[in-house]
Amino acid sequence: MDGRDVDDLAAARQHHVGRLLLRAHRDFNDRALRKLRALGHDRLTMAHTGLLPHLDLDGTRATTLAERAGMTKQAVGQLVLDLERHGYVERAPDPTDRRAALVRFTPRGWDYLRDAARVKREIEAEYAAVLGEDGLRGLMAVLTALLAVDPDPIAEGPADPPHRP
Repeated sequence: MDGRDVDDLAAARQHHVGRLLLRAHRDFNDRALRKLRALGHDRLTMAHTGLLPHLDLDGTRATTLAERAGMTKQAVGQLVLDLERHGYVERAPDPTDRRAALVRFTPRGWDYLRDAARVKREIEAEYAAVLGEDGLRGLMAVLTALLAVDPDPIAEGPADPPHRP
């Protein structure tokens, strides 16, 4: 490969919509985690906050959490243990299958949910200050439309989960 090909490939890797979406996602998560820590959730990591949105309000099995988060059962098990130690979740018998357990929010977990909702509103207000209210609504509409598109109606099953270090 000559130098121009390398430069073109390097530019193509950095300047595309996927990279912008990834950077925006990371920016949102970084802002949210900083704000959550300022509200007293200082033991939570990005991995914890990445798992909690997959937990249903009435509880979820760890295997389901793993599927939703695109993680191994072992990784989810470790995160659930951490969250239990920090008081955010508890395990309880699944009323539909006594052999299984549900991961559920504790009172501290519900406090986290309320704080997280507040933080999301704050970040959206920050975005609206840059984009304007109409711009933010437009951004959300465009993202919603993109996510509604079936990328390959012939493909069977979900795409591979994203790589997480």
